[in-house]
Amino acid sequence: MRKLPNETPSKPLDRAAHRKCILTGESLPQEDLLRLALGPDDRIAPDVRAKAPGRGAWISVDRSEFEQAQTSGALKGALSRAFKTGKLDIPDNLAQQLEMALERATLDRLGLESRSGMLLTGSEKIETAARQGDLTLLLHALDAGRDGSSKLDQAWRVGSDREGQDMRGRILPVDRQALSVALGRQNVVHIGITDKRAAGRISHMLDRWCHFIGSDKGDGGTAAARKVA
Repeated sequence: MRKLPNETPSKPLDRAAHRKCILTGESLPQEDLLRLALGPDDRIAPDVRAKAPGRGAWISVDRSEFEQAQTSGALKGALSRAFKTGKLDIPDNLAQQLEMALERATLDRLGLESRSGMLLTGSEKIETAARQGDLTLLLHALDAGRDGSSKLDQAWRVGSDREGQDMRGRILPVDRQALSVALGRQNVVHIGITDKRAAGRISHMLDRWCHFIGSDKGDGGTAAARKVA
């Protein structure tokens, strides 16, 4: 929900604003929630960039909790109260739509940062930056080799004076093919970010995606690599 370079949101995001999750009642910073929008055809759709016009409904739950709420009818009731109407078209695959939208938003973010020159790819370049203490964020494709990832992780710890600590790059929920497509480069297995602001933008998008799919609970998020269609 952060502003992307070269994009002008219809309404500026107030980072101090809090919204209430329609399913849990918990009030959280708006930028940490996911927005659902009601279309003119009464259809509910994901609005993960929070740019769709009109009223929105906000959620903080993960996919498993979302699907349980949809199955039990709690989601429909909460949306009806939020939009003040019972005439709603809620797609059966809304959870999958949300996950795909979060994946696309995160990969688009990576692509934008890449085109702005904010990303490093290639193990040698990343390792050099890591050992020099210039690396702010390290990412690995889901199908990255363990040896290669461990080598870069160690270089990052050395350059950050954190040897002996459990400091590792984040494993993305997509494989190298998806990353290569997103960045417009060949065989992207590892990504290094040296710019702190770029790292913050990427981490924010990735945090929301990983929370929704459950990979922030330590299970890796998916059982196998998924590819961008």
